[in-house]
Amino acid sequence: MTPLPDEAEAAFDILTRELGNSVVGVYLFGSALAGGLRPNSDVDVLAIIGQPPDALVRRRIVEALMAVSGSPEDDGTTRPLEVTLLCRQALVPWRYPPRSELVYGEWLRDEFEQGRIPPAAADPDLAVVLTTARQQSLALCGPELEELIAPIPEADLRRAIVDSLPGLVAGLEGDERNVLLTLARMWMTLETGQIASKDVAAAWALERLPPAHRDPLALARRAYLEGGGDDWALRMPQVEALVGCMQRAIA
Repeated sequence: MTPLPDEAEAAFDILTRELGNSVVGVYLFGSALAGGLRPNSDVDVLAIIGQPPDALVRRRIVEALMAVSGSPEDDGTTRPLEVTLLCRQALVPWRYPPRSELVYGEWLRDEFEQGRIPPAAADPDLAVVLTTARQQSLALCGPELEELIAPIPEADLRRAIVDSLPGLVAGLEGDERNVLLTLARMWMTLETGQIASKDVAAAWALERLPPAHRDPLALARRAYLEGGGDDWALRMPQVEALVGCMQRAIA
């Protein structure tokens, strides 16, 4: 049995305390189950609830998660959490794009610290998140996820990848490794229908890229597997050329 990360236990305790009887199910998914946590991996937790939380509950959840979620840097301390909160009535029956009630991630910490919590919103990327979680997840409470949510239609999964592309690329600077690896996953999913771990997708993409574009993705993959920092500043022309190449393949 996969050991439960401490961060997942902490998130579970927060969600069940703050949401009470509204909780339908809480699930661990992502790297913790698919290939194992890497040095910079987030701990991914998905919660399905029966009704949307009010503003006060959302704020309490965010403040509590900020206290237990760690830095994205591989510094040997607590891992970062990525927690997604979805209302079942927004998922059943399925409609695209799906709506999230709350997303917690370390990339939003600056906003959270300033007291800004993004409102519930439609999010195309949730089609990918839900497909990934249905593929492999561990129920911390509630029924198996496959019993709650029907398979995401392939057309909506493909549409979600294309719809998420501009926002992903816009966030390239400062998040180069993640963007390159996510682009590789998008490309592989569109070509094969499979959602693989980032290192597997990068290896798949490296076999298909022109030699001139391979070095930045190989570096991103190595850093993902082994940890350590990346100095992307001097590589930006290569990175941008690689991004353009994968964008064209995806589009």
